[in-house]
Amino acid sequence: MTAVAPPEPASPEPSAAPPAGAPGTYVDRNTVDESSRVALGRSIAAKIDGVVAFDDATRAVYATDSSNYRQIPLGVVFPRSARDVQTVVTECAAVGAAVLGRGAGTGLAGQTVNVGVVLDFSRFMNAILDIDPARRVARVQPGLVLDDLRAAAEEFGLTFGPDPATHAWCTLGGMIGNNSCGTHALYAGKTVDNVRRLRIVTASGADFWVGRYDDAGYAEVIAEAGSESDSSGGELARLLGGARELGRRYAELVTERFPDIPRRVSGYNLDQVLPGRPADLARLLVGSESTLALVVEAELDLAPSPAQRHLVVLGYDDIFLAADAVPSLVAFGLLGLEGMDQTLIDQSAAIGLNTEGIALLPPGHGWLLAEIGDDDPDVAERRVTEFIAGLPAGVAAKRISDPVEVKQIWSVRESGLAATARPPGRPPNHEGWEDAAVPPDRLGEYLRRITALWAEYGYSGAWYGHFGQGCVHTRNPFDFHSAEGLRAYRSFIERAADVVAELGGSVSGEHGDGQARGELLGRMFGPEIIEAFRSLKSLFDPAGMLNPGKLVDPFPLDTNLKHGPTHHVSALGKLTIHALPRDNGSIVEAAERCVGVGRCRRDDLGVMCPSYRATRDERHSTRGRAKALQEMFAGEISAESWRNDDVHDALSLCLACKGCAVDCPTGVDMATYKSEFNAHYYSGRLRPRHMFALGLLPWASRLAAKIPAVANRVLAMPALSSLVRRTAGVTTSRPAPRFAGKSFRATVRRDVRRGKTDGAPPTTTGRPSVVLWPDTFTDVFDPQLGSDTLAALQLAGESVHVPTEWACCGRTLYDPGMLSLARTSLRKVLDIVDPFTSQGIPVVVPEPSCLAAFRDELPQLLPDDPRAARLAGLARSLAEHLVVTGVLDPRSPDQPDGAAPEPVLVHPHCHGRATVGIGFDRDALTALGYPAAVADAGCCGLAGSFGFAAETSALGRQIGEQQWLPKLRAQAQTAGAGRIAMDGFSCLTQYTQLSEATESDPVTVAALIRAGLQRRGSIQ
Repeated sequence: MTAVAPPEPASPEPSAAPPAGAPGTYVDRNTVDESSRVALGRSIAAKIDGVVAFDDATRAVYATDSSNYRQIPLGVVFPRSARDVQTVVTECAAVGAAVLGRGAGTGLAGQTVNVGVVLDFSRFMNAILDIDPARRVARVQPGLVLDDLRAAAEEFGLTFGPDPATHAWCTLGGMIGNNSCGTHALYAGKTVDNVRRLRIVTASGADFWVGRYDDAGYAEVIAEAGSESDSSGGELARLLGGARELGRRYAELVTERFPDIPRRVSGYNLDQVLPGRPADLARLLVGSESTLALVVEAELDLAPSPAQRHLVVLGYDDIFLAADAVPSLVAFGLLGLEGMDQTLIDQSAAIGLNTEGIALLPPGHGWLLAEIGDDDPDVAERRVTEFIAGLPAGVAAKRISDPVEVKQIWSVRESGLAATARPPGRPPNHEGWEDAAVPPDRLGEYLRRITALWAEYGYSGAWYGHFGQGCVHTRNPFDFHSAEGLRAYRSFIERAADVVAELGGSVSGEHGDGQARGELLGRMFGPEIIEAFRSLKSLFDPAGMLNPGKLVDPFPLDTNLKHGPTHHVSALGKLTIHALPRDNGSIVEAAERCVGVGRCRRDDLGVMCPSYRATRDERHSTRGRAKALQEMFAGEISAESWRNDDVHDALSLCLACKGCAVDCPTGVDMATYKSEFNAHYYSGRLRPRHMFALGLLPWASRLAAKIPAVANRVLAMPALSSLVRRTAGVTTSRPAPRFAGKSFRATVRRDVRRGKTDGAPPTTTGRPSVVLWPDTFTDVFDPQLGSDTLAALQLAGESVHVPTEWACCGRTLYDPGMLSLARTSLRKVLDIVDPFTSQGIPVVVPEPSCLAAFRDELPQLLPDDPRAARLAGLARSLAEHLVVTGVLDPRSPDQPDGAAPEPVLVHPHCHGRATVGIGFDRDALTALGYPAAVADAGCCGLAGSFGFAAETSALGRQIGEQQWLPKLRAQAQTAGAGRIAMDGFSCLTQYTQLSEATESDPVTVAALIRAGLQRRGSIQ
């Protein structure tokens, strides 16, 4: 017998809008006092399998996201299951605490911060549960990173279509919360268009799946609501019935006022429950930003991924003309059509970001990136030809075919947000008006009108984004620090919103509403639709506990600001030891470089951030550490003191690899910040034993080098060696490095005594052409590296001077913050080399970490010593020196006589990568006839003292074994490389100690260059 559906339930009465807060103030709706907060954390921890972190250190890290807003959470929970989420919601409801879900924490509208309990799904609930290639469906957990799903789906020729610029670290749950889009939403649609079903936990604690329901499906839900097997207690029936009633009541207004554009992301998706078609509760919830329910599982549609993709870059006289061309180009049927202007290019170039991609752009001052594809190579090729042939005269078109160059071009576009955040010599740019969308045929008009509005307010910005769908991003130099600046900000935002509404657009086309745009929805939809939104919120969340103050009844857009007029400016920034020239000498400004982009959370490419990759703990990401520092300087939840233990703990697992100095698009340099912090933290107090043992290693090694046999014998005696190392706080889990029988300096001195001129001082040999610096690691542990470097320079025709007077760059002193001794040591280095550098003579340094000390730490620690700048400008690696001087030219590689050298995979040392780059080693080897590729395997995990200190050795080994070595092996196999080349004491030690017996030992780049030059000499 078929059940008869009861009458639709009446919609709940909307709640009253809360009073607005004063501009620049902090506003929250928290009713949980401190004792209740602590009790709540304990209660949750006793009942779930996940991790509960209600400590101040974690709360500080989660107080901000990538938006302008800051709200300190009650605590953070890392759930392992839907049951954990149910428990958290139930416990929070009992005490009136708010709850919100969070993925990668990259929200730009403030939707992922709140005064409540944050559920971070990215740590544990991040699995692909199923992929059904026949149905083109994937079932995933909300913490899964988008690119992990895409990589798995590509095996079946499928993909998840929406792909924001953060695709390498954003999570599917976050994308569902925001209704994310990205480049390929042009052909695959927004996230809402690709969601099939969602498993949710509601504000009542119920857990069930929601999807699409026609009338028969609704009747079935009603029938099941009364059955004993219905575990949701009729919750689904109540929500579905209430949503259908809202759709019926507001159908005419929704049809009239919802913009019919590709990128309407703002507001709730009431268009999914209109009468006359099935009600889709799953798609209704997409874009609701945790304000209606918490997603714990998702069933997603996958789209075919064209096997052949081609990129055509179009250059226009300005970005407005580029925007005018969009409608005709989209009509061709593109996979993606992105745009960017001259300002973005200028600001990227000013910070040295994506220079390779910028160099590939065709002439113009505004560019469109058109992607064309098909599974059939011939069809794809024909379509590219037709596309270019159909372009109007005057458009500069450039086809990019090389996969590396294609990636470089896309990187220019994808780095837009970070590239424009802190332009050198200009005020920082902020989000706030960064993702409005208009009908594509009115895009040119929109850009012109907003640019004119900028001029009225004295603002400026770059334009970049998804031109094919009329959604364009920008960041502007809003003044949040003064009351006058806030008034101007609000006035501008309101007028800009009116422009968008007039053009039939959406105030958010990708990033969501949150707090930044929730207030503006009335200008876009009108008061009646706002009442509908409020009614929907009350239907799903009667007590208002789910992410309150976001999207519906929002906090005012000019409150809860990170840097509002009441923002505390810490005096600690005036005590900086490092020069920090990019940040006006302030460690406070340096820490604020982090704007929360979250690129440090990716683990597919680059170095940043090895400790996060291993721990999955936000506190141990570059962003987490920067936020910990920011909160220390704010002095509210974290002590405004250099003796801050929370910050010390956050920095303790930083490897000081300098990966962030290169990979972070805003230039955060956590290695320097850690050194600065430790200098203050340990000032006037005793450091841990391992800091002395490893920090003073160069001085101890100098003594050991005089009696290497005795030193090695002591270190080889198990009992004695273990006792010595345990006493010093050094790990016993890895072998101690062996001292060479004769140091490099000793060898040079011996040769001088025997009458050889190699390495003799200039008073004996005349003016040298280059100085070879015998760094500590090369000198006492790997003198062969010094010999190979010396021989290579001599084969290149150089007159080489090797200083035999001892001094050290102080590399081991920076991480523990022993900066006074480091300065003394650096001055000694300058005393030795300045007679040469003052004459413009270059200094070649074999060890990359010591070279980095000369280029980076030296001018930072001795900014007033002109000798420091001279050495920093003349210090080079061997490969760099030979390429710069023209001895080796990759454009004219050697043609080997006979068998060609076997392919080589070059693994760049982290510090070398940060200060010299990855190109010189490859170019030098290529010039000598070696088929050379550069590895992208990340940090080795040893990082000098990090891998030898007892407290961090295990993590260093984990990074090496689980991440670095597997990638290195896989890339060597892909490149067909018979040898792996690497420089640096840490990398060579880690590889030697962790690699399998069947693997060949790595070779240094210097040894390959020496062999190549010898081969060249024999041929000549």
